[in-house]
Amino acid sequence: MTRPRIRTAHVTALLAAALALGTAACSSPAPVKADEAAAQNAPGGAFRLVDTSGKTVTEQTLKGKPYAIFFGFTRCPDICPTSMNRMALLHQKLGADGDKMNIVFVSVDPEHDKSEDIASFLSMFDAPVIGLTGEPAELKRMEEAYKIYVERVPLPNGDYTIDHTARILLFDRNGEFATTMDAAEPEDRALDRLRKLIRA
Repeated sequence: MTRPRIRTAHVTALLAAALALGTAACSSPAPVKADEAAAQNAPGGAFRLVDTSGKTVTEQTLKGKPYAIFFGFTRCPDICPTSMNRMALLHQKLGADGDKMNIVFVSVDPEHDKSEDIASFLSMFDAPVIGLTGEPAELKRMEEAYKIYVERVPLPNGDYTIDHTARILLFDRNGEFATTMDAAEPEDRALDRLRKLIRA
């Protein structure tokens, strides 16, 4: 099976481009400060999806705890399981602090990934994960708001795979974007960043 060509730096590039556009608008009657521009263009926003039990989940539902959110699909051969396994291991390493944050998986393949598929996929990882899916139009809006690149790629056998951003997005307890991380980040650094997010 052909492996998807994951665009791992896409979120960072989009943030940099958005910040550049925000600070370049010198003719604006009320110039926006650089930090305010970054906040306005950061990933995040409203969404309305359902979890694997059919319960509605929104951005408001997730508030109260910091959370790590990853966009992927259940048939992904490498990046998705690697990233989710890494988050599960970090959750274990955090000990009691692990229960003070949420891990969220959003499927970008609504055609194939039904709630039962997502639940089966997430059962492979030894950590509580909130698995989400929804209507294609709602997922598309969320992908745009969270600055996630997603592209369906046809395969010679008539099937398809999906190119997508491979970064893990981190949000604080108020639902504000904090930073990104990936599965290759050194464990000590990743744990330190997660602990700071949890204790902030």
